[in-house]
Amino acid sequence: MIESLRPSGAAARFDDLPPVTVLLVRHGQTAMTLSHGYSGSGEPGPPLDETGLAQAAAAADLVQRVGDDLWGDIERPDELIASPMVRTQQTGAVIADRLGLTLRTDATFQEADFGAWQGLTGAQIEERWPGQLEPWHSEGTLRPAGGGESLVDVAERVRAGMDRLRAGTPGRAGTPGRAVVVVSHAVAIRAMLGVALGAAPLSWSRLRVAPASLSIVRLFPDHRDEVAVVGAPSEGWGERR
Repeated sequence: MIESLRPSGAAARFDDLPPVTVLLVRHGQTAMTLSHGYSGSGEPGPPLDETGLAQAAAAADLVQRVGDDLWGDIERPDELIASPMVRTQQTGAVIADRLGLTLRTDATFQEADFGAWQGLTGAQIEERWPGQLEPWHSEGTLRPAGGGESLVDVAERVRAGMDRLRAGTPGRAGTPGRAVVVVSHAVAIRAMLGVALGAAPLSWSRLRVAPASLSIVRLFPDHRDEVAVVGAPSEGWGERR
């Protein structure tokens, strides 16, 4: 759409190219969330705890309102994807039930593989591999011991998934593109936001992505993407109007 027709505050564009809108939902709380352990894709668990299940329901409520009384300029979701981890599958199943969508699994959007760091806290990692944790977060190229992924590795993986979503944009002139819900993880979501912004890994850890929060990116065919929402909490939005 031309600039005069775009929502107030949206990134400037001067064309009518329709984006694919991606609603990034982080899974709800697990025991590892509370222990601050590095919980990656090296093992399928842990599952959501009682609080996490309630958070998943709140996230489903929030996603259901997108395109209705919240973010009315964004299309209502018509596709749902989750990483293969137990916690994302559980969160995705709640959203699927609420929206009446079929849940599809895609390992592209799974969490970083933390290798030998899996399950350890930051203090334990620093004790066993002194001086490695900070550059993993800031430099982006360091890989954890035991075959883990660097942030650059995660970025390349999720970039490929984002491009597959982007390529599926309906090219119908005068109509908006589709919206897709992707249930994923903290590091993977930060990487997707960073890729959309063209930002270096050094800045990704500054993005707050709480459990069951919602972030929104809009992927355009020309790769001039827009980040519309970062880490909106799933609770506290009041009653539907």
